[in-house]
Amino acid sequence: MAATIISPFNAKARKFVNGRKGLLRKIRADFSQNTHPIAWFHCASLGEFEQGKPVMESFKASNPEFKILVTFFSPSGYEQRKSYSGAEFIYYLPLDHPTNSRKFLSLVKPQIVFFIKYEFWYNYLNQIKEADIPLFNISGLFTPDHGFFKSNGLQRQMLSFFNHFFVQNQQSKDLLDGIGVKNVSVSGDTRFDRVIETLNNPERYPEIDQFKSDKLLMVIGSSWPEDMAVLYDFINQSDTNIKFLIAPHLVDSTSVKKLEEGLKVTFSKWTERRSDLTNDKVLIIDTIGMLSSLYQYGNFAYIGGAFRDGVHNILEAVAFGLPVVFGNKHLDKFPETLELIERGGAFSVANKGEVSDTLTRLQDDTRYRQTASDICKSYVSEKSGATKIILDHINQFL
Repeated sequence: MAATIISPFNAKARKFVNGRKGLLRKIRADFSQNTHPIAWFHCASLGEFEQGKPVMESFKASNPEFKILVTFFSPSGYEQRKSYSGAEFIYYLPLDHPTNSRKFLSLVKPQIVFFIKYEFWYNYLNQIKEADIPLFNISGLFTPDHGFFKSNGLQRQMLSFFNHFFVQNQQSKDLLDGIGVKNVSVSGDTRFDRVIETLNNPERYPEIDQFKSDKLLMVIGSSWPEDMAVLYDFINQSDTNIKFLIAPHLVDSTSVKKLEEGLKVTFSKWTERRSDLTNDKVLIIDTIGMLSSLYQYGNFAYIGGAFRDGVHNILEAVAFGLPVVFGNKHLDKFPETLELIERGGAFSVANKGEVSDTLTRLQDDTRYRQTASDICKSYVSEKSGATKIILDHINQFL
């Protein structure tokens, strides 16, 4: 397959391949003495894991006799969450092949299965259906572009394997209904429950309080070079009333060095921070795992990714009441971006000029910023509760 061919030249592909070597033997050994029922959650990557996490934890709290199994397709999910303490078993998903799927299911013997948002693997779903194991889709999001709605073939057949779909919005339900799939509930997006958890129990970083001091703080989350290209002028020309936290999407030394080259103001890196950060204009968060809690210190935020293939998670910032700014491309993939733009809590920008105008107003107009902040808080509160809807339904299958 392609990943095997390019793995000598690509670190992510290498992890994809190496992480699956001897995997079924390891799973056999790990499960050889297991006597507990298993709830299996499959995630494509990190974003899907964050959507599934509230359900995992609520399911475990309600059913403590179960052990949690989490699988990932992508290295970016597995590598960041392979030590997650809420699951007893965490693996890459063996590639979707009739033999792999049969072996995997015979070893782990799940009593209930959750596939989160996307990821529809025919052999696994077919084997789960044949074994009569309850199977659910969580936070499903369907659009007319999906193959399910274009032909009555193998893709559409996979939908018949699920006991129930918990979808994010009415459009998804209507699309499924249009092809005869009736076992669907609009539960909403479990990410809202996830960010509320972080809102209620964020990690505290006293150094950030010291860095911010009495200034405004703009958080730049998950930025790529394309994002920084439209942000540098605003940062470098900003007045003394504002500071910046930059958490780039890539934190390897080469990427961070490239980010530094565009800064013409004083800065520090988190991993090399001094005892006194008050004189720095910018603090670069050159490590992973902190961003979701860092938004608690901000006044507004820019979220990266939209100038590439899609904006990153805006809800972590929105939950803390931060108005959010992002690029103007690929927004139709993320309903929350369009909904918040319409309500006035989020702002899309196309170029440096629009970035400067939008951020300057958020910086200078306190009432405008506070109104947008209130909109964001209300939006998250309104959208919460998907986890409870899901758990109330699936309990009848246990």
